[in-house]
Amino acid sequence: MCFHLCMRTLLVTGGAGFIGSNFIDDVLSNDDDVRVVCYDKLGAGSSVKTLSVLAKWGRFTFVKGDIADEEAVERLFASFPFDALVNFAAESHVDRSITDPLTFVRSNVMGVAVLLDACLRHGVKRFHQVSTDEVYGDTPIESCELFTEASVLRPSSPYSASKASADLLCLSYWRTYGLDVTITRCGNNYGRWQHYEKLIPHMIINSHLGRPLPIYGDGHNVRDWIAVGDHCRAIGLVLEKGCSGEVYNVGSDDLLSNLEVVDRILSLVGRGRELVTFVPDRPGHDRRYALDSTKLRSLGWAPQVPFDEGLASTVSFYLDNEDWWREQLP
Repeated sequence: MCFHLCMRTLLVTGGAGFIGSNFIDDVLSNDDDVRVVCYDKLGAGSSVKTLSVLAKWGRFTFVKGDIADEEAVERLFASFPFDALVNFAAESHVDRSITDPLTFVRSNVMGVAVLLDACLRHGVKRFHQVSTDEVYGDTPIESCELFTEASVLRPSSPYSASKASADLLCLSYWRTYGLDVTITRCGNNYGRWQHYEKLIPHMIINSHLGRPLPIYGDGHNVRDWIAVGDHCRAIGLVLEKGCSGEVYNVGSDDLLSNLEVVDRILSLVGRGRELVTFVPDRPGHDRRYALDSTKLRSLGWAPQVPFDEGLASTVSFYLDNEDWWREQLP
C-alpha cells in the first residue's frame, strides 16, 4: 500500500554533500512545517560552506557524525523524534572505490544497516534510500535498452556493488520487519555545490583555469544527465506518494557522452578542444546508462530542466562562485 507521509522532523544523512544539501534547501524553502536535521561526517564530498548557506533556515540543525558509528547514531535517534529519514550518505567516487573498496563497504553497506536498525528500533515511519543507476551495470553504446526497476542488478565497481548491496538490505528490512522503505535510483546529477572531483565541475573549473581536461578512454561513455533540482523533486514526490517496498528510477532521457558534455562546457566557457587530454580508461568502466522512469512519472513527476539550460546555469554558478570551490583544488 502507498504511504502518504506527513513529515514534521526529517533526518537527512549525508546532507552536507551535493545532492543532500540541494534537497534540504528545496524542502525547507517549500514546506514551512518541516524541521530538518542534517547528519554528516564532513568527508571528502561534503562542504562546510554549503552548510553555512543552509543555516539561514531556522528549522535546520546540523549534527556531525558517521552513519557507520552505532553509538553516535543511537545518540542521534535518542535526541530527535524523526518521522522520516532520507539517506544520501555514501562514499560515491568510483575511482576511489577501486583503490579503497573496504571504505565503501563500511559506509555504503554497514552504515545503511546501522541506520535501518535505528529506524526500526525508534519507530521511524519512512526510510528512503538514495541509490544510483550504476547498480544495473551498463549496456553497449549502440544499445537502445532502458533499465527498469525490474532489471537485473549487475554492478561493475566496488562503489556500485556497495550501493546494490544497500538496496537489497533496505528491501529485506521492508520484507522481514515491515519497515516502510522506498528507493530511488538516479542518473548523473549536476548543478550547484557539486564537488570538484565530479566530471562537470571538474571540467568547468579546469577549462576556466586553462588546465588540461582529462577524459577517460575515448570519451564516448554515455550517461543519463539530470539537474539536481529535478532529482530532489523526485525524492520529495516518492516520500509523499511512493509505495512501501518499491524502487523508482529517476531519469531525464538526456543521454549524452562525456565528450559531448565537455564540448558544451568548452563552448560555454569560451575554450577550445586543445585542453582535452584522453587518459587510460579506468578498470571496469561502464559504457552506457539509460533509465526508464515511467513508474515515477505515473506519480506525476517529469524533469523540468533541459540539459543545455541546466548546464549553462551550472557553469555560471562555478564561474561566479570561485570562493566556493578554490579550497577543493589539488
